[in-house]
Amino acid sequence: MNRINQLFNEKKTPVLSLYFCAGTPVLNGTADVIRTLEKKGIDMIEIGIPFSDPMADGPVIQDAATKALRNGMTLKLLMSQLKDIRKDVRIPLVFMGYLNPIMQYGFERFCQDCQTCGIDGVIIPDLPFKDYQQEYRPIAEKYDIKVIMLITPETSEERIRQIDRHTDGFIYMVSSAAITGAQKDFNEQKQAYFKRIEAMNLQHPRMIGFGISNRQTYEVAVSHAAGCIIGSKFVTLLEEEQGDAGKAVDRLLEALK
Repeated sequence: MNRINQLFNEKKTPVLSLYFCAGTPVLNGTADVIRTLEKKGIDMIEIGIPFSDPMADGPVIQDAATKALRNGMTLKLLMSQLKDIRKDVRIPLVFMGYLNPIMQYGFERFCQDCQTCGIDGVIIPDLPFKDYQQEYRPIAEKYDIKVIMLITPETSEERIRQIDRHTDGFIYMVSSAAITGAQKDFNEQKQAYFKRIEAMNLQHPRMIGFGISNRQTYEVAVSHAAGCIIGSKFVTLLEEEQGDAGKAVDRLLEALK
């Protein structure tokens, strides 16, 4: 069983997933961050593939991607850094990246190398659902790579149910129709959206992301979904701690208490 499916089948308490951008603050720190986060009890990790035009990301992750590229991070190097990660890491690992660098790499080669490294899934924000269905799904399934699709408050019920029927792993539920970035709270409109999707009784678990940075946003998110994804807040803390993932995640977990 894919590690993503196994996690949601076995874990009854809220799932916590953290995002960081590979190649920053330290070019060769990717594997160390992953190992530290697992030891600290994080359930799943999203590893960002840096790209020069990350259109769904706010200033924090844009800046991290720019620094990673300047440090010399490439998809080929990232695969090399993770080739031995499954010798001691057991939790699900998901790549998050944009279609352009993946296409340059070659989608089948990408999926094959993901399988070799032990990557369980991939989130590609700018991959149209129709293109996924027609071109990419058969290749991803061949290598057991779960392609995680995003939904937003503007996604129609029909499309949400299509995504629920034709993808696997989990559904990435974007908290608002905006770019990534920490928020102090989720207003009534966002909470109504969470409740509306919850009432649809989808077959796959949902993870809420974008804007979660403190106890208030965390508690609202996990009360309406299987768990949450924290990106910008952790990226900021990792930068402040100069790549010390242990100190960064301790500060984050303290903020969520």
